Amino acid sequence: MTPEAKSGGNSGPNADVALVTVSVDLGAGRRGVDMGPSALRIAGLNNRIRQTGREVVEMGAVTATGPEVSEVGDPQARYLQEIRRVAEQTRELVRAALAAGRLPLVLGGDHSLSMGSAAGTADHYRGRGQEIGLIWVDAHTDMNRPSTSPSGNVHGMPLAVLLGRGHSALIERGPQVKPGQVCVLAAREIDPGERRLIRELGVRVFTMSEIDDRGLSTCMDEALERVTAGTAGFHLSLDLDALDPRLAPGVGTPVRGGLTYREGHLVCEKAARSGGIVSLDMVELNPVLDSGNVTADLGVGLIASALGKRIL
Repeated sequence: MTPEAKSGGNSGPNADVALVTVSVDLGAGRRGVDMGPSALRIAGLNNRIRQTGREVVEMGAVTATGPEVSEVGDPQARYLQEIRRVAEQTRELVRAALAAGRLPLVLGGDHSLSMGSAAGTADHYRGRGQEIGLIWVDAHTDMNRPSTSPSGNVHGMPLAVLLGRGHSALIERGPQVKPGQVCVLAAREIDPGERRLIRELGVRVFTMSEIDDRGLSTCMDEALERVTAGTAGFHLSLDLDALDPRLAPGVGTPVRGGLTYREGHLVCEKAARSGGIVSLDMVELNPVLDSGNVTADLGVGLIASALGKRIL
């Protein structure tokens, strides 16, 4: 890890948190995740952030047009042009936050937004001659391409795009992260085309089977070592479907057998203790499918842990 990451970089305990709101659900197969940011705020996000000793700064909001007025376009990459616009605006807001010395926290919205959030972080550090790592906490690897996607939903493609694979309109700036500095954690539903790309690129995927067998702590330690080796730090992307749906029912693509409550917090606590988080996002919260906002409350707690909240 670089000296900056060791000292915390933008993730230091005194860094302001720059909130970026991204209301988009065009990348998903079900409506509702565009309301995720509001649900997180209702669950007390700002107060929980301040309790970690940080101030909150509103950086801005990006709002997608609705499917009623958006062009579907290619059925294998649905709503591509509007999703691309949202990602580009998100990218610029993240770059501005980092340039101001703040820690970007992007609230979503479906996972397609991470094409912008992680790329904005990569842009900032690339301009300083540095690279970033990426930890993708998700029930899915999100490494489909239009030619391999069973649904054409772009929220299943952002990690492939960040690795430089996908629709030409999304990868025109090239790879944003290197495969050797990327880890996926908690995967348990992977499509055949994704499996082939994982093997081709050598992305490290810690499946739930491996986590069960070896223990989350060991797997997370290995992930942190990989994403901080020779980097300025890492972007942490938290998809709430990584959690078991009995704990987090308010997600659009639930998969049984996910992380437990304590495992979810351990991921975030270890990430915080590493001092390497340089940006993060939380995605795929669907209040329409939630029960009493419990998933949003869980999400806020995970964010607090990622920002340094400890039990003792």
